[in-house]
Amino acid sequence: MSLTNSTLQEFTEKLASKTSVPGGGGASAMVASIGIALGDMVGEFTVGKKKYADVEPEIKDLMEKAQDIRVKLLKCIDDDAIAFEPLSKAYSIPKEDPTRDEIMEKCLKDAAQVPFQILQLACEAVDLQREFADKGSVLMISDAATGVAMLQGAIKGAAVNVKINTKSMKDREYASDLDSKVEALVDEYVSKADEIYKSVMERL
Repeated sequence: MSLTNSTLQEFTEKLASKTSVPGGGGASAMVASIGIALGDMVGEFTVGKKKYADVEPEIKDLMEKAQDIRVKLLKCIDDDAIAFEPLSKAYSIPKEDPTRDEIMEKCLKDAAQVPFQILQLACEAVDLQREFADKGSVLMISDAATGVAMLQGAIKGAAVNVKINTKSMKDREYASDLDSKVEALVDEYVSKADEIYKSVMERL
């Protein structure tokens, strides 16, 4: 059964169980999808209000982008599980097998790509959430702040799930390049998320 189509109870029970998937990557994608869904919620409570008529076209555009990101993040939950399966099998290949290193390397690179995508999507979502917080209904800014806090957690979670794979790669140039990209995004967007959260708290 698709993890994305699981009920919340089923998903969290699987997450809590002694199984490799879903794990931190899938959980980060789920949290990020909820975080940006809260931005959409702000939008829904903003459009149609006379007070916000001037920004309605912008809000509708933000909502469309947010919905696209949310769909992609939900897909990442299953993609993360699919990418991990061959890696889990690769770990069981005997060390004396001459093909082990090559197989492991490919599996590690593939497994790192999904959390990196989750990270990128969560960062895009933070930028959208800033707009929702700044331009959306003032009655909903606490939801925007909650969303950005969740996105920040997802960013950190996705980053560490890239790192767990890059640390085992033999191709250190590839690993270092990916790590640098991750660190740059984390540094920028954890700070951005803090700023948005603080800004909302000061307005309450």
